[in-house]
Amino acid sequence: MAASSPASRLAARVAIYLVLGVLAAVFLYPVALMILTAFKPTPEIFRNPFGLPESWGLDGFLEVWRRAKFGLYLRNSLLITGASALLLLATAAPAAYALARYSFRLRGVLFLFFLAGIMIPIRLGILPLYLLMRDLNLLDTPFSLILTYTASGMPMSVFLLSVFFRNLPRELEDAARIDGCTETQTFWRIMLPLVRPGLATVVIVNVVPWWNDFFFPLLFIQTDTWKTIPLGMQIFFGQHLVNWSLVFSGMVLASLPLLIIYLLMSRQFIAGLTAGAVKG
Repeated sequence: MAASSPASRLAARVAIYLVLGVLAAVFLYPVALMILTAFKPTPEIFRNPFGLPESWGLDGFLEVWRRAKFGLYLRNSLLITGASALLLLATAAPAAYALARYSFRLRGVLFLFFLAGIMIPIRLGILPLYLLMRDLNLLDTPFSLILTYTASGMPMSVFLLSVFFRNLPRELEDAARIDGCTETQTFWRIMLPLVRPGLATVVIVNVVPWWNDFFFPLLFIQTDTWKTIPLGMQIFFGQHLVNWSLVFSGMVLASLPLLIIYLLMSRQFIAGLTAGAVKG
């Protein structure tokens, strides 16, 4: 088969970049529109929804920070989401490692148990979950959300991490045991750093829905003390009037931590792809 000419390779590359550019524009346009809308007052949003703001200022963001107690809600969201992610990694990683690297009698049953957790939505058990939190005196506390988020993310996280652990070569464990490492040291020092792409994937997949969740905070949190950002932002939705300017300003502020987390996890993901490479 004849090799393709430089002109055809250039045309193929240009076509690929055009397609990627169109996809990038499609995904970035709503984000750009949200940012532009945040700088407009509500009447201007309806008068000129797709145009540039008539004046640029930070009054909307300052008003959101003051009226909605945004600093308090931001602290609560960071604390609850961060604690949930740490607890999830601390429990899902050892479970996935055991299921992927060891053979024991109930291994298949446990794996099916985690797969069932993926297929069954946690909202189906909302009534017993609420009663459980009430009996444990965890209502209106951050622990009700932390435990719920960790439990909801456990099945998918164990499934994803087990795939990463299963693809690691057995020679790494054998070399660690020859060097005198215990099973715990082999897991923490050798195996866990090699699945950083999986850890980053687990964090990104779970943190985004937790951060944007409105259902469970509405169910478990009654006072302003532990309200998260989605629950606290409902102050701008009145019965007959919605202050869309402040709503979009709050959405922009709420998106910044997610953007930072995504960038940090993306760097770790790329770094983890080449970490611990084994020479043949």
